[in-house]
Amino acid sequence: MALCVTSALSVRAAAPRVSSEDKTAPAPLHRRVASALGASALALSLTLATPTSSRAEIRLPPVDPDPDRCERAFVGNTIGQANAVSDRILDLRKCEYDGKDLSTKTLSGALMVDASFKGTNLTEVVMSKAYALNADFTGANFTNAVVDRVTFDGANLANADFHNAVITGTTYEGTDLTGATFEEALIGKEDVKRLCDNPTVKGPTRFEVGCRD
Repeated sequence: MALCVTSALSVRAAAPRVSSEDKTAPAPLHRRVASALGASALALSLTLATPTSSRAEIRLPPVDPDPDRCERAFVGNTIGQANAVSDRILDLRKCEYDGKDLSTKTLSGALMVDASFKGTNLTEVVMSKAYALNADFTGANFTNAVVDRVTFDGANLANADFHNAVITGTTYEGTDLTGATFEEALIGKEDVKRLCDNPTVKGPTRFEVGCRD
């Protein structure tokens, strides 16, 4: 069953342990979580919706003309700011990552509109202030991921796995969550309400989220 959290600062408890002997491992997740939730505000020329905002308020820039823009997801944000602060927008709109490995990447501030992540390995990914309107995450693996202030409105999250993930300030309007799993996830109090209000959250998923009915 998911654990409800009332503060983003509580997410540090969800960090997986990294052996001190594994010197090739990425930075411990708790450090990336702290960076994701404690870094300075978004410094990009776009405004992402808050959980109470409407889609009409979103103003997106033109699609990045860089022909290699989709490949940048395999690098992610590299300037050490996981709270969507970057010198360039991570534009992944309409890109396809089906079955690919994006584990441990920092995809904060990413524009993921209409992108496809079916069966994608998103283990330990940090997604803070990402905009994933109508994206397809069918069967994606979000184990140990940080999902902070992400817009999943209209997205397909059927059979997605959020085991031990941290979920705060995220929206799911019109999102398909059929068969999604949230075992041992840390879910913000308001996120629990939004998830439980989603008609596709049924059966065991409701128990894992912490729905009261």
